[in-house]
Amino acid sequence: MAPVIASAPGKVLITGGYLVLERPNAGLVLSTNARFYAIVKPLYDEIKPDSWAWSWADVRLTSPQLSRESMFKMSLKHLTLQPFSPSESRNPFVEQAVQYSVAAAHTKFDTSKKDELHKLLLQGLDITILGCNDFYSYRNHIEAKGLPLTPETLTALPPFAPITFNAEESNGENCKSEVAKTGLGSSAAMTAAVVAALLHYLGVVNLSLNSQETKDSIDLDIVHMVAQTAHCIAQGKVGSGFDVSSAVYGSQRYVRFSPHVISSAQVLLSSHSETYHVF
Repeated sequence: MAPVIASAPGKVLITGGYLVLERPNAGLVLSTNARFYAIVKPLYDEIKPDSWAWSWADVRLTSPQLSRESMFKMSLKHLTLQPFSPSESRNPFVEQAVQYSVAAAHTKFDTSKKDELHKLLLQGLDITILGCNDFYSYRNHIEAKGLPLTPETLTALPPFAPITFNAEESNGENCKSEVAKTGLGSSAAMTAAVVAALLHYLGVVNLSLNSQETKDSIDLDIVHMVAQTAHCIAQGKVGSGFDVSSAVYGSQRYVRFSPHVISSAQVLLSSHSETYHVF
């Protein structure tokens, strides 16, 4: 199976503000040239003979910019991720994107296609995530090198430059690492990119450049539905949704979807934590 690469843009809300939270108020949102990229490929060249009695799949999530790599087991019965070991570096947006994308494939396919999906998942999922430099602030990095805080300095940074953390307090005590962001909707763009790459990889949608325009529209609707749901579940609330919408469709006049659809999914998850079939 060839690797799949998908990308999604960041956003800037021009008008609308908090008004866009109330239907039918509209907002104007523009997509940016800063993009998140997701690369999906098989983790193994062939199915491992010891694939946990064909009930579990291996998933590796890698973020080179953060120097992080996490390994998970995915239950092919419940379609949920279980980490190999507890980790503070878990990314709920990516994890929900993976779970909901696989659940969407499982829901859409008939029995024969589900068998193919099962075998594909048993090869494991190797997912790499990269974000353009514009999503992050490199002020501390630039100042530490004694360089001027100018656009030219930022432009000179290599693509997908490593992201620095405030890993220690001034008194030397460890604190939770934080990443300085620029407000371009990194979590939404990342979620949309991962969902798009996975849905194409699993055969749910066809996002190739030579696919028909009508089919593209339908497939983008599926990507939007899955990404919007995963993003809301990951952040624990139903937001305005314009950031995910622009990550999928681009610049637009945006009117919020009815939040009751995803709210019901959150209630379902709180009472049945292993159920992800809400489409």
